[in-house]
Amino acid sequence: MTTNWLSEDEMRAWVRFAAVMELLPGVLDSQMRRDADLTQFEYYVLAMLSETEDRTLRMTTLAAKTNATLPRLSHVVRRLTDRGLVDRFPCPTDGRATNVRLTDSGRAKVEAAAPAHVATVREHVFDALTPEQVDHLGAITGAMLTRLDPIGTVTPEAGRVAEATPTAG
Repeated sequence: MTTNWLSEDEMRAWVRFAAVMELLPGVLDSQMRRDADLTQFEYYVLAMLSETEDRTLRMTTLAAKTNATLPRLSHVVRRLTDRGLVDRFPCPTDGRATNVRLTDSGRAKVEAAAPAHVATVREHVFDALTPEQVDHLGAITGAMLTRLDPIGTVTPEAGRVAEATPTAG
């Protein structure tokens, strides 16, 4: 088997992309911990729930939307439940499943956290790009997601998380 090595241009792009993947989560997590007493992932869970019509999702659906394993999500949901930000309860239509619902306190938390989160995303991502580069970034990440998420778990609607426009509930 022969290895199809990266070209110099591909290697340069890969090293930069890998650096962004390593550095950006820390920047987002630090801001979220400082300003909202949440981890970035906790915020993401709350934001995903805020995007649903009734602020409720099955654990399996929430795991898929947040790209999390069920054990990781279960641990985070337990912490959020202890803080009164979500409720966990048996699914009324399938007793084997568990639902998670964003509480009023959780909704207030995600709405309060959203402006600083958006400012951080804007500062570290979008302010560094031209409008044309933003279009390219959307196309590039869309192409990657097609390979990484072939069943389409991450939908275009999920992109609204960065905007943090929670639905009325």
